[in-house]
Amino acid sequence: MAKAIPLRKKSIHSSKPILLVNIVQLLTLRGPNGPRRGHELNDVGVVGDGALLCAGGKVVSAGTTRDALRDPWVRKNRKKIAEIDCSGKVVVPGFVDSHTHLVFAGPRLVDFEKRIAGATYEEIAEAGGGIRSSVAGVRQASARELAARALAALNEMSAQGTTTVEAKSGYGLSADAEIKTLEAVREAALQWPGTLVPTLLGAHVVPQEFKAKPDKYVREVAEKMIPLVAKRKLAEFVDVFCDRGAFSVEDSERIFEAARKHGLGVRAHMCQLTQTEVWPLLRFKLASLDHMDCVGDEDIPQLAKRETLVTLLPGANHFLGLGQYPDARRLIDAGVPVALATDYNPGTSPTTSMPFVMSLACTQMRMTPAEAIAAATINGAHALRRGDRKGSLEPGKDADLAIFDVGDYREIPYWVAANRCVGTVMNGVLCR
Repeated sequence: MAKAIPLRKKSIHSSKPILLVNIVQLLTLRGPNGPRRGHELNDVGVVGDGALLCAGGKVVSAGTTRDALRDPWVRKNRKKIAEIDCSGKVVVPGFVDSHTHLVFAGPRLVDFEKRIAGATYEEIAEAGGGIRSSVAGVRQASARELAARALAALNEMSAQGTTTVEAKSGYGLSADAEIKTLEAVREAALQWPGTLVPTLLGAHVVPQEFKAKPDKYVREVAEKMIPLVAKRKLAEFVDVFCDRGAFSVEDSERIFEAARKHGLGVRAHMCQLTQTEVWPLLRFKLASLDHMDCVGDEDIPQLAKRETLVTLLPGANHFLGLGQYPDARRLIDAGVPVALATDYNPGTSPTTSMPFVMSLACTQMRMTPAEAIAAATINGAHALRRGDRKGSLEPGKDADLAIFDVGDYREIPYWVAANRCVGTVMNGVLCR
């Protein structure tokens, strides 16, 4: 009989099948196809004294320890299995961080101090700070330097239970710099066992050199960046910051038309600063609408009918000191599918921690712990159009999971800014 491997604060890389046993609570997130809505968000599929078998990078079975140890295949091959004793621990699907600005050259400390002194987001931007202040660093850095910073952030994320990450460009704001950023994402992806989903965010803001001719920059994104990125297969999605001080609905439509022409999916930052009509963009079947702090009542019934996720980013509200958060309860109770993500970026949400974001969701947006976990796993997967592969622990899905040293899953968002994650499995590789 193989001896169970205790979890330690060190990496354990194994190509063997992995069997986790004696799990106090195994959250499978089994459920209906498609994103979770309403009451479905509270059903996280808890199995007591759980066991999980993974092989070939996939989940083979999820159930009780008793049933797993009675399985004929397990009994026959037990010596060939890496068995992990999860006594006193909770196992959840790996978190899916479906909105990050992963690649940047450094923090924005001047913005930080100005905000403390009372400057608003828009005042900082007008003074030359904000997104534009990150552009010079990205343009000057090499792809290798950017990839190294991105990889360090990815390792922080996986140490806290995140196994799938969406990674946007958006701090280059020229064809060359945006492509370099996406090449850095690709390089980081080759060195990280988890899954990276690249997104072109050329339309983040209008760069300084195009400030007097913003329409020309929209053409630059639609007619140059998108075709180049699609040809080189550097991104799966195109994103637009559609809000006051950034791009209009009409600009977004032109960019999305180009994305659709070149076979790329679309997503959008919307309604973060002001209410913007969402319905004109719904014809593009967006994977996700993100932020949505100021969504109008008239758009909510439309969103409730669709597969488009609304991804809420409370980390930005917290760091900006806004005092107000997205109205998660209004959206969930109306049947809109919601996801949670970190919005990791140097200006408004410098956090790699999905558990911290879940804590904000519970305390500031009145989401239940179960809703927060569903929004951070299966619905995050649907926000990246990977719900058939990620976000739940079901046979045939990718073996992505996180192990927490807690006795109840509600402790994951309960312990504020604490990291109780003691292990992750990413695509079948036990990494910590």
